[in-house]
Amino acid sequence: MSIRLKTFRTSLGFYDLAIAAPSMKAALGSMGRGQQSFPPGRRPDDPDVVAATMSKPGVVLKRPAGSNGRFAEHSDLPSDLGCTEKRDRRDSRRAKPAKRPLPEISERDARKAAAEFDKEQKHRESERLREEAARKRDRERREKATAKAQAALDKAEREHARKAADIQAEVEALEKRSRAEDDRWENERERLQAAVRRARE
Repeated sequence: MSIRLKTFRTSLGFYDLAIAAPSMKAALGSMGRGQQSFPPGRRPDDPDVVAATMSKPGVVLKRPAGSNGRFAEHSDLPSDLGCTEKRDRRDSRRAKPAKRPLPEISERDARKAAAEFDKEQKHRESERLREEAARKRDRERREKATAKAQAALDKAEREHARKAADIQAEVEALEKRSRAEDDRWENERERLQAAVRRARE
């Protein structure tokens, strides 16, 4: 059983977006709008929009917001951003064009469009997996470099602690020798001073 594709349309920032997808959920996923929804009544009845999306199922097409231009994969920004109020007044005075019937899509074309949609989805998924693998490799490389740097830091800290302990031991030994020398000199000085006193008597 073939998947029936439908055309969905919405606006995002400076652009109107359109896509052919089997469901609104699939369309939102392709547009990267998982938490948002299409405004009610935004299934387009413009045959040109339907034909454009059916020719590239699964691909998000866009055109400048509020324009009547052609939907395409790449679009320029709106050229009359500062004239919105005038354009709204002008558009409100225009008579709405008569609705054209939607183009008839054969079963063969529908199957082809559904197959192209699946192909586009698989391509998008493989791109996502490739990007995820690249991010994982980058994360593992950073973690490895971090572990190596941390190991070098830990080793340097241990070496510093050992040297500091050796120096502290040397300082304490010197202080002990210094105190012993002071004691020896004090005894020697007292003995010599006593000898001087005795010689004077």
